[in-house]
Amino acid sequence: MGEEALGEDALEGSQSARISRRLNWLRAGVMGANDGIVSTAALVVGVAGAAVSNSALLASGVAAVAAGALSMAVGEYVSVSSQRDSQVAELALERSQLQADPAGELDQLTGMIQARGIDADLARPVAVQLTKKDALTAHARLELGIDPDELINPWHAGLSSMLTFIIGGLVPLLAILLAPRSIAVGVTVVAVVLALGATGSISAHLGGASKLRAVTRVVIGGLGAMVVTYAIGLLVGTQI
Repeated sequence: MGEEALGEDALEGSQSARISRRLNWLRAGVMGANDGIVSTAALVVGVAGAAVSNSALLASGVAAVAAGALSMAVGEYVSVSSQRDSQVAELALERSQLQADPAGELDQLTGMIQARGIDADLARPVAVQLTKKDALTAHARLELGIDPDELINPWHAGLSSMLTFIIGGLVPLLAILLAPRSIAVGVTVVAVVLALGATGSISAHLGGASKLRAVTRVVIGGLGAMVVTYAIGLLVGTQI
C-alpha cells in the first residue's frame, strides 16, 4: 500500500464525520418540526377550548408560529455560534502549536496515524506527507475531529430551525382553521398524531432507535400537552 493511499485512509474519517454532521442537522430539523407541531397545537387547542372567535383563533395561532419560529432561530443561532467559536479557538491553538513545535507535532501526528491501525514503519512517512500537504487540516481532522473547510454555520442552523418549526406549526394551525368548528379540535388531534408519528419515526430511524417507542413517546407527549391546554381553555372560557 502506497503512502498516498495510507494518507487517504488516515483521513477517511473526515467523510464519515461530514455524513454524521448532515444527519445531525436533519435530526435537528425533525426535532424543530416536532416542537412546532406540539407547541402550536397546544396553544390553538387551548384557545379553541375557550370558545373564542375564528379571527382570534387565527391571530393566536399565527402569533404562536411566528414567535416560536423566531425563538428557535435565535436560540439555535446563539448555540451554534458558541460551538463555532470553540472550533475557531481550537484551530487557532493548534496552528500556534504547529508553529512553535513542528517536530513535536509531527511526532504526535505519527502516533495518531499509528493508532488508526497503520504500521509503525509506515506511519512516519504518512505523517510527513500529510504535514507537507496541510499540517493544520491533518491535525484538525485526526486530533480535534474538525474539518477546517467545513465549520458549522450558525446562520444555516438558525434558518433551518425557523423553517422546520414553521412547517411543523402549520399542521395544527391549518387543521383547526380549515375544519368545521364543531369537529375542529378532533381533526386537529388526528392531524397532530399523524404528524408526530411521522417525525418520531424519522427521528428514531436517524438515531437507530426503536420507532415504536419513539413514536409512542412523542405522541403521548403531544396529546398530553393538548389535553392540558384544552382543559385550561375550557376553564378560562367559562370564567369570561
